[in-house]
Amino acid sequence: MVETAGLLCPESKGKFEIISLSRRTVTRRVELIDEDIASKLNKTAESFKFFSLALDESNDIKDTAQLLIFIRGINDSFEITEEFLTMESLKGKTRGEDLYNQVSAVIERMKLPWSKLANVTTDRSPNLTGKNVGLLKRVQEKVKEEKPDQDVIFLHCIIHQEALCKSILQLNHVVNPVVKLVNFIRARGLQHRQFIAFLEETDADHQDLLYHSRVRWLSLGKVFQRVWELKEEIGAFLELMGRSDEFPELSDKNWLCDFAFAVDIFSHMNELNMKLQGKDQFVHDMYTNVRAFKSKLTLFSRQISNKSFAHFPTLAMQKEAIRNAKKYSKSLDDLHGEFCRRFSDFEKIEKSLQLVSCPLSQDPETAPLELELELIDLQSDSVLKEKFNSLKLNDFYASLNEATFPNLRRMAQKMLTLFGSTYVCEQTFSVMNINKARHRSKLTNQLLGSILRIATTKLTPDFDALAKKGDQQHYSH
Repeated sequence: MVETAGLLCPESKGKFEIISLSRRTVTRRVELIDEDIASKLNKTAESFKFFSLALDESNDIKDTAQLLIFIRGINDSFEITEEFLTMESLKGKTRGEDLYNQVSAVIERMKLPWSKLANVTTDRSPNLTGKNVGLLKRVQEKVKEEKPDQDVIFLHCIIHQEALCKSILQLNHVVNPVVKLVNFIRARGLQHRQFIAFLEETDADHQDLLYHSRVRWLSLGKVFQRVWELKEEIGAFLELMGRSDEFPELSDKNWLCDFAFAVDIFSHMNELNMKLQGKDQFVHDMYTNVRAFKSKLTLFSRQISNKSFAHFPTLAMQKEAIRNAKKYSKSLDDLHGEFCRRFSDFEKIEKSLQLVSCPLSQDPETAPLELELELIDLQSDSVLKEKFNSLKLNDFYASLNEATFPNLRRMAQKMLTLFGSTYVCEQTFSVMNINKARHRSKLTNQLLGSILRIATTKLTPDFDALAKKGDQQHYSH
């Protein structure tokens, strides 16, 4: 490694030679950085007024079930902290009771009061949501022990729900042949290289096909778009290879019409998906995007039933589109119904979300009793109105006088700390799979957890103190 560093930075080769880069030293330094970040998080968590948890479970390359837990907390100044809390390795069964014991141990270790737990967001797997022994039921019971009037808000990851809605479209007769086609071309090395060469020779707009992965939220829509744009070249390539009879769909006008519809609706869903992704998102913003999409579906259905395909440009090019308009309109109505059904957990808190995100436009008489007078005071204050329009939402609430607006501030703290999705967990599983891959499968769970914390943190370690600690340990040897 020193030789490599010397080649890359010859002028600094001497400095690299005095740095210990042994496996044991690197491991210890990773552990020290992890400990420092965890200590900073513990200190920050002491001032949380509310906190929420995002949980997700997945198997690593050794088939060990890993439970990722992220925490999002808010303090009295409305500063929001969103950090990796822990990775818990689950041995044997992963029942709701086992998951609860792990989560409970972490909360107790962090000395976090259960009464401050506002929300738990999951992917809604059975061991998390079981009615009798699920994790969520256990969590609610524990919170009630400390604070009987505190209801934990349980949410099903908004991105996961959006992805599940696709199934109602019943487009498997389109999806399966497209995936089969992509796998046929890409799964065989020689065939794949020949296809790329064919695209280059024909000056195609794209140089390759994309793979579809069920784990990746956006992959299906992107694959469909790419296959559609290359369908002429794909057809010619299959004919050249003598395999066109294996994919008769490419010459079926009705199937191509359904394919065009799928390309356009998946494109719209991908656009929504992109808006829902990302860290540090407020739930009211995410749910606003979902509500807007439901309104768009109503518009799409009405327009298509009237033979207008303004927002479905791919479908509009198909002669069969008008004949199939009624079928596509019904599919969009079904999708709208599925969105209404699946997002019921967000609908339950919709009024609270609207109140916090738009307090100036809320009717005080429809607000909870303890907020009515505070809302009237807020809406009557021109200075606060100006602040609301010029400040970020959490900064606006931080500026409110605690003595005048105690209940508004408290509700805002609770709503702003909610996790709308398990996106942070999904992203971290990707990091896990990169670090604990086939060639590094012996990485210990403890070290893997340290790596994940360092890779995802927004906290800054005290590198000066860590360097001194490292020097002391070095000399002690």
